[in-house]
Amino acid sequence: MSSIQTDTYYLFGVLLRFIARNHDTGGTFSLIEATTAPGAGAPPNKHPADDESFYVLEGKYEFLIQGEKRVATPGTFVKVPRGTVHAFTNIDDKPSRMLIINTPGFVHDAFFSQAGEPMPPGTRELPPPSNEPPDIQRVIDAGRRNGVEFLLPKGMSH
Repeated sequence: MSSIQTDTYYLFGVLLRFIARNHDTGGTFSLIEATTAPGAGAPPNKHPADDESFYVLEGKYEFLIQGEKRVATPGTFVKVPRGTVHAFTNIDDKPSRMLIINTPGFVHDAFFSQAGEPMPPGTRELPPPSNEPPDIQRVIDAGRRNGVEFLLPKGMSH
C-alpha cells in the first residue's frame, strides 16, 4: 500500500477523483468524478454493501446491469441496487466523464484507494496508456477485502 495521500486513483482506464468520501458525509455516501478512456471501464462486479448510481456528464457509456445493456449519454442517471451485477464501458471515441455516487460508500472508498494506482491530488487528465497489463490479482484481492466481487472470464482470476 502506498503512503501517497491523494484524492485521485487510476484503475481499469478510469481516473477516479473523490469529491467526498464516506467520512466527509457522516457515513452516508461517497461522490466520485470518473473520467474514462475510450474503450475502458469497470468489468462485471457486484457488492452487497453499497448501492451505486451514475450520472453521465460527458460522452457515452454502455452499462450492463443484470445482463441488460443500456446506453447512457449526458444527463442520464443510472441506479444499480446493492448486489446487482453491473459493468460499464466508455463507447465514445474520446474520454467520457460521469459522477459516481456510492451509498453508504465505505466499500468503494476503501476499494478504490487499495486497488487503484495513486495519482497526484486533483489530477484531471488521463495518464498515457500503458503497455503493462493491470495487476488483476491485486484488484481481486482488494475486492475480496472490501466486499467487491468481480465476475471475470475463466482463466483471469489467477
